[in-house]
Amino acid sequence: MVEELFSTQTYTYNEVLEACLKYFKNDELAATTWINKYAVKDKNGKFLELTPDDMHHRMAREFARIEAKYADRAGDKENLSEYGKTREALTEERIFQLFKDFKYSIPQGSVMAALGNDQMIASLSNCVVVPPVYDSYGGILYTDQQLVQLFKRRCGVGVDLSGLRPKDALVSNAAGTTTGAVSFMERFSNTTREVAQNGRRGALMLTIDVAHPDVEDFITIKQDLKKVTGANISVRLSDEFMQAVTDDADFTLRWPIDSPDPEYKKTVRAKELWDTIIKCAHNTAEPGLIFWDKQHTYSTSSYYPGFKNSSTNPCSEIAMQGGDSCRLIAVNLYNFVDEPFTENASFNHKKFYKVIYETQRLMDDLVDLELEAVDKILGKIGQDKEPDFIKRTEVETWKLLAENGKNGRRTGLGFTALADAVAALGVKFDTAEALEVVDQIMQTKMRGEFDSSIDMAISREPFKVFDPAIEEQSEFVQMMKREFPDLYGRMMKFGRRNISISTVAPTGSLSMLAQTSSGIEPVFMLSYKRRRKVNPSEKNAKVAFVDDTGDAFEEFTVYHPKVKTWMEASGKDDISLSAYAGATAPEIDWQKRVEMQALVQKYTTHSISSTINLPTDVSLEKVSDIYVESWRKGLKGITVYRDGSRSGILVSSEDKKDNKEKESVFSETFAPKRPKKLEAKIVRFNNENEKWLAVVGLLHDRPYEIFTGKMEDVFNLPNWVEKGYVIKNRDEDENSRYDFQFCDKHGYKVTIEGLSRSFNEEYWNYAKLISGVLRHGMPIPYVVDLINNLNLMDENINTWKAGVVRALKQFVPDGTPAADKECGECGDPEGIIFSEGCLVCKSCGYSKCG
Repeated sequence: MVEELFSTQTYTYNEVLEACLKYFKNDELAATTWINKYAVKDKNGKFLELTPDDMHHRMAREFARIEAKYADRAGDKENLSEYGKTREALTEERIFQLFKDFKYSIPQGSVMAALGNDQMIASLSNCVVVPPVYDSYGGILYTDQQLVQLFKRRCGVGVDLSGLRPKDALVSNAAGTTTGAVSFMERFSNTTREVAQNGRRGALMLTIDVAHPDVEDFITIKQDLKKVTGANISVRLSDEFMQAVTDDADFTLRWPIDSPDPEYKKTVRAKELWDTIIKCAHNTAEPGLIFWDKQHTYSTSSYYPGFKNSSTNPCSEIAMQGGDSCRLIAVNLYNFVDEPFTENASFNHKKFYKVIYETQRLMDDLVDLELEAVDKILGKIGQDKEPDFIKRTEVETWKLLAENGKNGRRTGLGFTALADAVAALGVKFDTAEALEVVDQIMQTKMRGEFDSSIDMAISREPFKVFDPAIEEQSEFVQMMKREFPDLYGRMMKFGRRNISISTVAPTGSLSMLAQTSSGIEPVFMLSYKRRRKVNPSEKNAKVAFVDDTGDAFEEFTVYHPKVKTWMEASGKDDISLSAYAGATAPEIDWQKRVEMQALVQKYTTHSISSTINLPTDVSLEKVSDIYVESWRKGLKGITVYRDGSRSGILVSSEDKKDNKEKESVFSETFAPKRPKKLEAKIVRFNNENEKWLAVVGLLHDRPYEIFTGKMEDVFNLPNWVEKGYVIKNRDEDENSRYDFQFCDKHGYKVTIEGLSRSFNEEYWNYAKLISGVLRHGMPIPYVVDLINNLNLMDENINTWKAGVVRALKQFVPDGTPAADKECGECGDPEGIIFSEGCLVCKSCGYSKCG
């Protein structure tokens, strides 16, 4: 069946781009996002899908196959919901219509990329939490192995460090004492950065409990933006701690955290620790804050033995126990508004309920599809030539995820385009009326989800460990008992199919494809100016700007897609008259954001990923107020992002004075002496259809020199080699020579002599020039910008130049502002930052790799 999913026809990049621009109505950002992230390619880089229609057919076939498997399991129809009794079967065509044009149901990330894709063996899970790190060196290495195996299958992972004993604690080995929980963060971060997932780097969340004695080291570690660059970090805040903060009381740090008789104790002033947390969050937007008790008490899964939450996924919207995973689908709320942006606009709750009901079925089907994917992964592991003892951790990890998937059948049904739906109804996002509208939408969503899951419990069986007595302990279920007694009664009688059901995940790429606002967030910017290069001699050319090189540009206004729809529907072009005006992310009052999130959380079994955007001059006290109020309102977590907060550590006034004096004079630098043997990292990448390789020499983890060229021109290096050494030697004539050395799979050293002869001579000379700039300390973003702006006439040299840029970008810490920070898409003058080796706009989501 899988072999038939793709025709033998292939397409070039330009053919796909042309077709996608037509599909997305000339939205280049949407077109390139789909092409780069989700279009299936064969092993030679040829495209097997022309437009998202092909992807949606690919996924619909797979979902329909699972639906057909359950077709003869109707169960006792009399006990089904009213809709469940009369609904039609989900055929492939009906499923395709739900997906088509990203109109109603939108599988997220890994599902779009991997489902039905026979060109990759990957997990469909967006979110994984591995078991807390076991308190031993072996336990730390075991977790490290788990991360590697999950990252390479496209999973984002969360892990908790609270079980590791604090620094200076006694250990029974030669060291005598431990370096503590925080000392191992860099190891896990480096693993994340190393493992590539078909061009997509791994994502990691590291958490620690606020009661851990090492918590202050944990929350301050990322104030140095060069540290733990491969992970997000969040602190688990208990109600006990938050109450101590508000009471200005003492708080006891201890380990083990939950022990009635901890081995290690330390008393601190809660407010002083809180102030440190807030200062760090204000400065760099990390650590994230998770209100951990609410994650547990307002959950439908965490009370179950074996399912108690231990950490969250990298974006914090899914908390779960170690060894479980979740998949995500979002529903596009905008397309349930009838006659949008008119006086007759209304939300079609009937249609919305039906789509939610059917999409929850697809979510459950996705559990079966993931179990199939895990079987394929295990089959692949079985065929690998590694001995069984090497494979053991990988096999155990996937079997654990499969077992928990079968037992809990966890799902993550969310939404996108909330801001667009509210505006389409003529309502401002930050008003009491918006809260009323959203309350009704969320009630319908929850009713559709639970009716579907309960009906599937009748026809397909409940999740394996369903227990009414355990259910009663959940605050969420108690809310159902009070406000949805009919749902509660049916669930207690028949069970439900899925241990936890709903979430609100970030939908950055997804919302670009759907051309909507993202997730629960308000629209960031209603319009922006964009420039396009023109030939001034052309007829009708409208030159608005000429740059320093004499190139001419026209300027035009780009509108948020649904703002443009409002303009067309209303016949007006003054966007200040729209429901969006005054309610964008930078403008909206933070208290309204917290109220909205608290309302949505009431009907959501998992958590919510949401960010409050604040101006650069916001006070520490204001950030503190937002987090305290979020806790009081029952949020499970929230992120506060202060504009410019990732630009680095604030320098002292003395430093500023020194810097000002230095600004007006040249400063000579001295390159550190090159050791004979220099650690090196291998970076492989594609430039169009050409395979390239770079050897980056590292001194103190910073690029010191670089050599790069086409794979066909350089030495033959096995694909599994990721690092080695560049050794400087001399030949018989005393001329300097560079050799490359690596260890093979059996631990033997392999040396390839004459690295320089393996690269094109012209490339080599340019590489020596760039290496000189690197070792004299120019900041990497500026090196990247310098190389980008080299005006090289030869096409091959320009391709080489792009390769050098691709290689060096990987060594820029995430969050570092680009040399040219202004976003050409939305105009944010500070928008462009480095993220995972790509340039990304933190305002509008525009991204560019390569």
